[in-house]
Amino acid sequence: MIRLAAFLLTLGVPAMADTVLATRTIRAQSIIGPGDVVVKAVDIPGAATSPEAVIGLEARVSLYAGRPIRMNDVGQPALVERNQVVPLIFEKNGLQITTEGRSLDRAGSGETVRVMNMSSRNTVSGRVLPDGQIMVSR
Repeated sequence: MIRLAAFLLTLGVPAMADTVLATRTIRAQSIIGPGDVVVKAVDIPGAATSPEAVIGLEARVSLYAGRPIRMNDVGQPALVERNQVVPLIFEKNGLQITTEGRSLDRAGSGETVRVMNMSSRNTVSGRVLPDGQIMVSR
């Protein structure tokens, strides 16, 4: 009888999940630290569910105090800034060509960025490597 009552009580209560909220306003392009987030038992679809998922990442947009942090609002810290001169690497069949390019966007490790080849003035897309170089693939 007690089990049945406990079961019936749980049916009417929606399940709550942990959601990560900002403790203060975090400006875009700022790195999120441990003191910038708090976990609350609120179910918000698309929001981060653990502080470890967002700590150390960069805010892509302004995050406001008390609001949930969505995974689309954060990303890897930018290694490449807009207008920065970066090494471009093109590698195919054992041949490697390296030249300089000018980044047209900000991007972090593993992200795709558009870069203007300084020699040819052509715009290419490439993936940012962990050391800040851009690997171009066609």
